Amino acid sequence: MKMVSLVRMAVMVILIGSFSGMIQAYKHSNDMSEQNRYEVATFGAGCFWCTEAVFERLQGVDRVVSGYSGGHVKNPSYKEVTTGQTGHAEVCQIFFDPDVISYAELLDVFWHTHDPTTLNRQGNDHGPQYRSVIFYHDAQQQKMAEESKQSMAVSGTFDDPIVTEITEFKDFYKAEDYHQDYFINNPGQPYCTFVVRPKVEKFSAKYQDKLK
Repeated sequence: MKMVSLVRMAVMVILIGSFSGMIQAYKHSNDMSEQNRYEVATFGAGCFWCTEAVFERLQGVDRVVSGYSGGHVKNPSYKEVTTGQTGHAEVCQIFFDPDVISYAELLDVFWHTHDPTTLNRQGNDHGPQYRSVIFYHDAQQQKMAEESKQSMAVSGTFDDPIVTEITEFKDFYKAEDYHQDYFINNPGQPYCTFVVRPKVEKFSAKYQDKLK
């Protein structure tokens, strides 16, 4: 009887182990599927506090990460980028579900929520780190960005020529933690009150049907 009990216990341990492994494999598969569902867009449209505050309100956008792209210095700090000497632009990486919102729709929001006609400047923010730029991740994004820019150029939306840079994405350095979700975490900060909030309100009024 003892031998039978021991065999039964051994079988139970094996079954439990196998079941646990199946659960972990299932969870891993679901996690990978969740990650693979999202595509990435990388835009520079002036101060990334503004850009982040706009795009994170869109349906289909999973998350927005502020950081630096387009420069020649590895792992730059905010202080270094603000000198304008590293070549980086303040950008946001936008992780979006293409089944909910398309890259074309993101481009439309990009064009209408900053001034793409001012070189290395957005409002009172001056320097190459504030340049208008689209970093494309593949040939399809490049094609869509260039066609979208051309369409906007002849649309009459802007009085002056569009100076937005369209360039291949190469690297991205996440900005310091205090920059992430900046408007959400610092709504009373003067820049947020007088610059970010009006932009968000204007955006929200124009894109009501796309808000979360």
